[in-house]
Amino acid sequence: MRTLPLWVAAVWAFSLTTLGFFVVPMLFMYLPTPAMAGTMAAKLFSVQTWISVVCGIVLLAAFRSNRPLAPVHVAQAATLFVVAGVLLALLVEFGVAPHIVARDNLALWHRVGSAMYFAQWVCALVVFGKLAGTAGRV
Repeated sequence: MRTLPLWVAAVWAFSLTTLGFFVVPMLFMYLPTPAMAGTMAAKLFSVQTWISVVCGIVLLAAFRSNRPLAPVHVAQAATLFVVAGVLLALLVEFGVAPHIVARDNLALWHRVGSAMYFAQWVCALVVFGKLAGTAGRV
């Protein structure tokens, strides 16, 4: 049970990695049209948003429990990155994605969404790194 936050952070970070750096590029390489790839990518990114939200909630709950599952100094440092990562996921889903789907200034919104996805990925990696760095000492 003490390793739960580490496992949740791993799921969060590496699901972002798998989707953003492997699955979506393969969609654009192997599906017949960019429109088909984009439609499928949008659905997958939407699912990823909810994976990120669930992981964030579980991590915050673990950090705030009466019997914390991570050292207090690690939990305090990681909390900021968890909140930032979840907020980025929600901003992409509800603020950026609708513009991309509507093809409203597609190049701009795609760059904004990609930058925010990358920042979310960095947040998840930082949380994972902080928790992994203390895993043997807990």
